Amino acid sequence: MSFDLCRVKMADNPYFIENISTYIYSIEELCFFLKENIYLIDGSIMNEALCDWIRDELQLRTLYRQLYDRLEKMGDDALTGGADASGSAVASFVMPIFREIGYLTPKQMKSYQDTLSRLAVQPEDAKEKMKGDYLARSGMYGNAVNEYLQILNRQRPGSAGAQFYAQVLENLGCAYARMFHFEEAADAFERAWRIAHSKEALRRFVSVLPFFLPEKTCERRIRELGADETAVDTIRAQNVRIARQAGRRMVADGRQGSHSREEMDQRLKELKNTYRRYSNRNAKE
Repeated sequence: MSFDLCRVKMADNPYFIENISTYIYSIEELCFFLKENIYLIDGSIMNEALCDWIRDELQLRTLYRQLYDRLEKMGDDALTGGADASGSAVASFVMPIFREIGYLTPKQMKSYQDTLSRLAVQPEDAKEKMKGDYLARSGMYGNAVNEYLQILNRQRPGSAGAQFYAQVLENLGCAYARMFHFEEAADAFERAWRIAHSKEALRRFVSVLPFFLPEKTCERRIRELGADETAVDTIRAQNVRIARQAGRRMVADGRQGSHSREEMDQRLKELKNTYRRYSNRNAKE
């Protein structure tokens, strides 16, 4: 059975997981991360630093020796996600951590290994996209943007189909939009539309422009795109309907008192803080 309560020593000095910018203090927290974030397991997790932390902070010397031996057998290619990073290689590192405290049932262990095996046979760009998509779904938009940009920066002719890169660009645009970086989002949607001419990329491009451009400039950008005018008009009409429905819901909620002024002010404060946080992070990068 799985154990959710800490059974072994807590670390005095936590381990920093770079992928999700989080500190962990116990092997239970490490197991939870490995189980819930399978797409993020790479050389930033499977490394000597983690092994040393397990030995020095958790006092799990037997587990340390097991993991260190596996690192030596995997070699550098496995740690950097190269051709030798097979599902079995990753599993050989991760499974002893789970077994140390019986974190997974045998059925869960089998399912976990099967997922690792399926991931291992995916092309590198596909695995990177899965990682970016997972980060975006988890609300870590800045990290997702970095993953998508890596895919696009190393793009080579014939490495993947045009449709694949168009989807990466669309997802990049969505992550930017979630960070309130609307101009970057529009650029990504436009590039995606020029590659695949998808209705969704066009809808997102037309919809995001008013967030950062005046009306006349929006019109010019759309004309320069050369998209079908009827399709653009349909998108705009749909956006107007959505806006009106949202407005009616807000009025109804106000009448019913379902959202107090304090709650609305708090939500606005959260949105502003999110914007500042991502803006400051990008400025540093």
